[in-house]
Amino acid sequence: MARGLARGFAVAVAALAGMLAIYAVAGWIGSSLPAHRGWEQARGPDAVEIMIGSNGVHTEIVMPRVNADMDWTALFPASDLAVNRDGRVAAPYTHVAISWGEREVFLGTPTWADLSPVTVARIVATGGEGLLHVAHYVRPAPSTHYRPLRISRAEYRMIIQEIRRSLTDRAGSRIVHPGYSPQDVFYDAKGTYTLYTTCNEWTGGVLRRAGIATGAWTPFPGGVMKWVPEP
Repeated sequence: MARGLARGFAVAVAALAGMLAIYAVAGWIGSSLPAHRGWEQARGPDAVEIMIGSNGVHTEIVMPRVNADMDWTALFPASDLAVNRDGRVAAPYTHVAISWGEREVFLGTPTWADLSPVTVARIVATGGEGLLHVAHYVRPAPSTHYRPLRISRAEYRMIIQEIRRSLTDRAGSRIVHPGYSPQDVFYDAKGTYTLYTTCNEWTGGVLRRAGIATGAWTPFPGGVMKWVPEP
């Protein structure tokens, strides 16, 4: 009996490892297939500089807080930040970083050590509700983890449109959920997080639909970042 249970457990572990390996290989292949082959960064005074950021697990799109095409403070005011709710003067923020992810993971896992296997199993089985993460930065410096891209104003306007589409239009969409630090917050968003539509695929999808070169499917952060040259 015990030997049979041990054999069954070993088979289950091997099957899970095999599925994870297939998923990893599929993600690598998908992110290596180019979307918008031949795309080049914009040049000239009208180019808009954005950044693609990554912490090694999760990616975000960093954009000017205000420019001729968009004033993000209308959607994501600094008054939503914990550091500004006590009436103090807002910091001189220059950029916003926007990303998308799974609601329970975002709100319930301030560190990866807090991520429950039950939550992971539930997301794998049924998916999860989306949530938008917005952080406010002051003059972020280019680095390996924050790589600049110069894009056209038309491409930037497409990014704006895609992000707007991610915001929920139901009542209560302006409810602010506390972030990990005083400079970031969460907002309700559309979409369902799945193994196919991950947080990093959201980033890649926004770039892809804006006409910017990236992978055909980018479920992992490396699949997004390998299309953005290091500064």
